[in-house]
Amino acid sequence: MGFVSVLSFVHQLLAQRVQPGDAVIDATLGTGVDALYLAKLVGRRGRVYGFDIQPEALDRSRQRLEKELPAEAAAAVELHLRSHAEMEAAVPPDRHGQVAAVTFNLGYLPGAESAVITQQASTLAALEASLRLLRRGGIVSIVLYTGHEGGSEEAAAVEAWASELPLAAYQVLRYQFANGNRTAPYLLAVEKR
Repeated sequence: MGFVSVLSFVHQLLAQRVQPGDAVIDATLGTGVDALYLAKLVGRRGRVYGFDIQPEALDRSRQRLEKELPAEAAAAVELHLRSHAEMEAAVPPDRHGQVAAVTFNLGYLPGAESAVITQQASTLAALEASLRLLRRGGIVSIVLYTGHEGGSEEAAAVEAWASELPLAAYQVLRYQFANGNRTAPYLLAVEKR
């Protein structure tokens, strides 16, 4: 048995922390892979809040959810056409400090017609918001893609942000293959103590 991929490892971490009925956030919907996985974890009593600035990402996510989930489970997913930096305003106040997990896949929407990429200013604001929304023991997963224009700079900004988090309040894990492709995606996972 070999090591698991970055995305599989993220899903393992989420499965350890997310329970049926929890509130979770997919901060960068993309094609809806994480939103679907989170919806399966929280079940129909839970809530998934998904964010993306591209209508195509919401359409693709919605199609995936409708195809792979029963209608009652898909209804537990709220898709928001807005920046991940605005997640705190979209999540109801009674859920603040109660969110079990927030996922980020930074970069761009695979196969999209336009070249929209995540931006470090909005990403850093979203990461700060995610920590305020997160409950103790909750996790923020950040998959960083550096192989596109602007990706290395955004990754460096996120790494600098993570390195400044106080150890008494947060633990930060890095999961990355040290050999092979230097632009392969890697993970930073932040656990709130």
